[in-house]
Amino acid sequence: MPPRETGAGLVDELIRERWDYFSGVPCSLLKGAFSRLENLAADEPASYLPAPREEVAVAAAAGAYLAGRNPVVLMQNSGLGYCLNTLTSLLLIYRIPLVLIISWRGHGADAVEHVVIGEAIPRLLDDVHIAHRVMDDVHGAVSWSTAKATETRRPVAILVKEAI
Repeated sequence: MPPRETGAGLVDELIRERWDYFSGVPCSLLKGAFSRLENLAADEPASYLPAPREEVAVAAAAGAYLAGRNPVVLMQNSGLGYCLNTLTSLLLIYRIPLVLIISWRGHGADAVEHVVIGEAIPRLLDDVHIAHRVMDDVHGAVSWSTAKATETRRPVAILVKEAI
């Protein structure tokens, strides 16, 4: 049975693919994913660390990877700007793979403060050589991100356009 096309389904599919460490800064578009993470049972093979800022989540994920975990970081697209230096000077240089789940605010009708970064997100990811794709379906996006991160040993990004 395919996972639900929700945030909870996304988290469940990531866990099935052995992604087992989650951190991030909440965003309303990723509400379902964060709700699922906040309610992980003690016997589940994953953990969640809420982060006060995106660069903290990325740095914690790097540490988790070095400790043998498979990390995922969730954030709003404005958070990419906050953690770009941590991604480029730590994860990219030392080839630390992780999955970035980025809510893509400002790609269409949205609050004005999201428009500039929303238009720039694909170019920013391209410029720093982080492979990315839009989440058109949960299973396809997670399968792609798992294969790409494993193959390249680099961060990859899934852009989420709609609330999940």
